[in-house]
Amino acid sequence: MAMRIHTVPPSAALSDPGREHRATEPGVPLRCCLRKSLPGEPVWLFRYSPAHGKGPYSEVGPIFTHVECTGAPSHDRLPAALLNSPRVLRSYNAAGQIHDGEVVQPGSFDRAVDDLLTDPSIESLQVRSLSHGCFLFAVTRT
Repeated sequence: MAMRIHTVPPSAALSDPGREHRATEPGVPLRCCLRKSLPGEPVWLFRYSPAHGKGPYSEVGPIFTHVECTGAPSHDRLPAALLNSPRVLRSYNAAGQIHDGEVVQPGSFDRAVDDLLTDPSIESLQVRSLSHGCFLFAVTRT
């Protein structure tokens, strides 16, 4: 199924007055280019609320982006660099309410995303960390 991957631009950090600048924070998942950070790359750590959960399902949590991102992730392919560990897939309906959630193992993401997006009642998916529950990126149909 054709999909669209939704990233978070570094400019989103500017809306959080409590954001933290980190001169280097190697190995954190970057939501702007969908890879792990390298030593010496300046990053923002800030509070973020994904657009796809609404009302009581709207959540705020910590995420990282580059301060200035020059990477351009593919918006039609799942990012392998952030899917080498089990992740939680949360599906949401058009009203922004949680439809379902499941733990997905590495190697099973494409099939799980395709299966969920074939359900017409699902509008979007959030991919989240299994250990901390942090938002990584969103997926919708194209």
